[in-house]
Amino acid sequence: MLLIVGLGNYGIEFNGTNHNAGFMLVDKLADENGISISKKRCKSLIYEGQLFGEKVVIAKPQTYMNASGEAVVELNNAYKPDKILIVYDDIDLPYGTIRYRVRGSAGTHNGMRNIVSLMGTEEIERLRIGTKPEEKIYNLADFVVSKIGKQYRDAFAESLELAYEKTKQWIEKKGEI
Repeated sequence: MLLIVGLGNYGIEFNGTNHNAGFMLVDKLADENGISISKKRCKSLIYEGQLFGEKVVIAKPQTYMNASGEAVVELNNAYKPDKILIVYDDIDLPYGTIRYRVRGSAGTHNGMRNIVSLMGTEEIERLRIGTKPEEKIYNLADFVVSKIGKQYRDAFAESLELAYEKTKQWIEKKGEI
């Protein structure tokens, strides 16, 4: 069984913000495959079932970003997945890009820091979606919860499509990419 966790902040005021890239990816998985991420379990909204021929749990933690690890630990304990993929925004990658890693530090992302801390390991697969603008960011906290700028929407859509295809590949290959 595979666990895919898209990170974001819950609440309609955060829809369409940079920090909700992970939520947007799992919503795209749901929308394009006719599934619903609506069951409440483990401090998350989840989907349990088959996707691309594999048994999966797809989750959107409802803990706010900086406490995402609480949900991931509960999901890990409840489902005992063979593999976990965490999907989230990355301010160090330009819009229109993604990066997949099988392990590593959490970098500047507080949600991933919380996951690494509570899981007690950096051996967590992750897919990062670029949200770095061309202009200088003066207030990172404000930027990550701001709406994606009009000038970046096309590039963000490209990165979301790349992330969708990478996640599909990850599922089809049982987490072995």
